[in-house]
Amino acid sequence: MHTTFLAGGIASGKSTVARMLHERGAWLCDLDQVSRDVLESGGPVLAQIASEFGDDLIDPETGELDRLGLAVRAFASPEATERLEAIEMPAIRERMSHILTNTCCAATEPALTVVEVPLLDRVEDLLPLADDVLVVTAPLELRRARAVGRGMDAEDFDARVARQASDEYLRAHATHVIENTADVEALERAVEAWWQAVLGSSHGCE
Repeated sequence: MHTTFLAGGIASGKSTVARMLHERGAWLCDLDQVSRDVLESGGPVLAQIASEFGDDLIDPETGELDRLGLAVRAFASPEATERLEAIEMPAIRERMSHILTNTCCAATEPALTVVEVPLLDRVEDLLPLADDVLVVTAPLELRRARAVGRGMDAEDFDARVARQASDEYLRAHATHVIENTADVEALERAVEAWWQAVLGSSHGCE
């Protein structure tokens, strides 16, 4: 089984590429979902977050985390964000390592596993688990226009970009780059070309 880390900045088209690969039969693993999983009710990570950011973030009846409330506090400053990552990232890395080194998809045995990685620089120590790193890029102004067109505030976009790895960093760690500067048909062709180059027509997933 081939494992690809799929990375890209906000509004680069990374999730669209993930969908296209999934349509071709790839098994998807989203680090955002892994992050949500490690914050499950009653878990040790949740207890650490409550201790660091406030017990009132945990519903006393259900034990569920107020994720919006946590985001407001954790992203209020770079220091707060670092404190959250110091709590979350070890658990995320452990969960990801377990997923990728076990037969997590043995039932279907796909030829390709795609791990959608929002913050590649935060999981550098997991890179040895990947066979390659596919990066989706687009000029910043184009990405901003896409994000605003989807309803995101421009200032929110800029704040998120500031917390993400630069395109230069992503390119430096990529084994292949898809430039998403045209329409969806062009992106589809680029994805198909990558698929054929990596897996070949005889190794498609079922």
